[in-house]
Amino acid sequence: MHAFDVLGDPVRRRILELLADGEQTAGALTAVIQQEFGISQPAVSQHLRVLRESGFATVRADGARRLYAVAAAPLREVDMWLERFRRFWEQHLDALATELARGKRQRRIQQKRSEQQKPETNEE
Repeated sequence: MHAFDVLGDPVRRRILELLADGEQTAGALTAVIQQEFGISQPAVSQHLRVLRESGFATVRADGARRLYAVAAAPLREVDMWLERFRRFWEQHLDALATELARGKRQRRIQQKRSEQQKPETNEE
């Protein structure tokens, strides 16, 4: 299965988002996905199987529990494929970062000015 076929499904993307925060049990993943998407436990298990078989997730046994984690290699491949398209958004993100920094700097300057203009009160 092609990486974008795997990532094209919103349930699988959400599972990967949850796993990005760290290893999780199949039960914990199932509970969140069932609540958010309203699908059955067997359907969640099927999505986990697809992620495992496509290499996007790993699973390990911990007693009776199954712990899932993100596998980085397929994501690196997606990142490499996206490299040729980065030019379409990187300049915009750089410009946004510049504007945010400029706004933050102006707020600091205004705050310093307002603090300097406040009269000092001495209470004894």
